[in-house]
Amino acid sequence: MSSSSRQGSLRPSSASAGSRKGNGGRPGPVVDAEKVAALLDPVVSAMGMDLEGVRVTSAGRRRVLRIVVDADGGVSLDDIALVSRDVSTALDDSAAMGDQPYTLEVSSPGTDRPLTERRHWRRAIGRLVVAPLTAGGDGEGRATVEGRITGASADGITLDVDGESRMFGYSDLGPGKIKIEFAPIDAGRGDEDPDDEGADEEGSDGY
Repeated sequence: MSSSSRQGSLRPSSASAGSRKGNGGRPGPVVDAEKVAALLDPVVSAMGMDLEGVRVTSAGRRRVLRIVVDADGGVSLDDIALVSRDVSTALDDSAAMGDQPYTLEVSSPGTDRPLTERRHWRRAIGRLVVAPLTAGGDGEGRATVEGRITGASADGITLDVDGESRMFGYSDLGPGKIKIEFAPIDAGRGDEDPDDEGADEEGSDGY
């Protein structure tokens, strides 16, 4: 998961957020995360990405604005840096965060993000997932389904379930969860040539 953090609530000529006194340390007004999301959504969309989440937390005088962005093909650290720059500009040009200092954190979704939107399923093609069946079962006594996503279209999701390709409508499944897969420790070692043993013991220059 890519992420970036920077200080917010800055003007071009102001000091860093950590040294600003803001409103003298008095508790500021509650920030409406939905209004912040409405402000930032077009900014993120203009960069070809989706705004997946906005959260504002507070601990005393310190506030943290966390936003999550995603895109087809994933989000790189360079993308995160660009989003952080444009989001900061939009926030500084508005009163959405008030006068109190805050820290802006921009990140991409982790594997624990539930798959709830069509784009989430599409971007998880190839991953092993588990999801509840909204109808309460599949006729075989199972209330959940586990399989590898092989396709995601306008009509629904295709899963490889125990070697069988099965189609589910988006309304047939509840929030999906990506399962973490670990490769065997000895994976890839079986094809090593015994004659190559000790080859890595040469000098660092290869001679």
